[in-house]
Amino acid sequence: QVPLVESGGGSVQAGGSLRLSCAASGYGYSNACMGWFRQAPGKEREGVATIYTGSNNINYAYYGDAVKGRFTISHDKAANTVYLQMDSLKPEDTAMYYCAAGFRPLGYNTRCPTAKGDEYPYWGQGTQVTISS
Repeated sequence: QVPLVESGGGSVQAGGSLRLSCAASGYGYSNACMGWFRQAPGKEREGVATIYTGSNNINYAYYGDAVKGRFTISHDKAANTVYLQMDSLKPEDTAMYYCAAGFRPLGYNTRCPTAKGDEYPYWGQGTQVTISS
């Protein structure tokens, strides 16, 4: 079991910003992917952003189409923590946001899946993000 502790959710008005954090404790997630997925009521889970944590120099980050240009994912290797900076928030960003971890690309691949998250074995409890218009 890999504890993933999320924080930073909340309620803001459209156009505002939030920053989510996901701390992985007791888990050496080097050379693996971590990321954020979300699910709104009545909708399927969708990928928000993922990042490959195995590089020291290059930011291998991937984004869902709905958030490109507005959200930024980053990671702090020393702190085993992934962050999601969310700017220019819209009401349609309202959802439960989940941190996921544990997908290891094969060989030299650094591509992290950013669809529905079925490839990720470890999940956090989720943090609610609510955007009002």
